[in-house]
Amino acid sequence: MSIVTLFLGACTAQQGNTSPSASSWRNGVKGQWTLTSVEKESFPTGASVKSIFDEAPVGCFIGSTWNLTGSGKGTITFNEAGNLCAPGAVRDIFWSINQNPGSTSSQFQFKKIMPGDRAKDVTAGYSLDLVSANDNGLVLSMPLDLGGSTGYLVFHFSKN
Repeated sequence: MSIVTLFLGACTAQQGNTSPSASSWRNGVKGQWTLTSVEKESFPTGASVKSIFDEAPVGCFIGSTWNLTGSGKGTITFNEAGNLCAPGAVRDIFWSINQNPGSTSSQFQFKKIMPGDRAKDVTAGYSLDLVSANDNGLVLSMPLDLGGSTGYLVFHFSKN
C-alpha cells in the first residue's frame, strides 16, 4: 500500500486557537530535523503500513535527517539499516507551506526531486498537516485510510 499524504507539524510556537500564518510555520520548519519516532493512532489491531511516501517502510525513516533550507530546497538522508532500507541514501526534495484561505490549518508540502528533474516540473507530492513545533521538536500527523476507518501515523522530530 503506497501512502500519498503525510502530516507534519512545525511552527515557532504551539498551535492553539489562532493558527500561525504560513510564513510563521515556514520559519518554524526551516532547519535540520531528525525523525526520532513514529506512533500509530486509531489503528485497528493487525493494521499495518508497508511503505510511506512511495519510498520505504516506516522503520527506514526512523533516524533520517530532514534538512529544510529557507529556499525550499531540502534533503532527506536515510540512516537506518535493515531490510528495504538504504543507509546513506539522500533524497532531494522541494518543500513549501500552504494555508488555504479561510482555513485555520496549514500544510507542509513536499515533492521528491529525482536526478535531472526541476522542481517546477514535478507535479506529484505529499501534503502534511502541521501540528506543532518549538525550538526542540516538530510533530506531524499523517491520516491513512485503513479500509473504512482512518488511522494516523504521528511523526516526532527533534531539532539538530
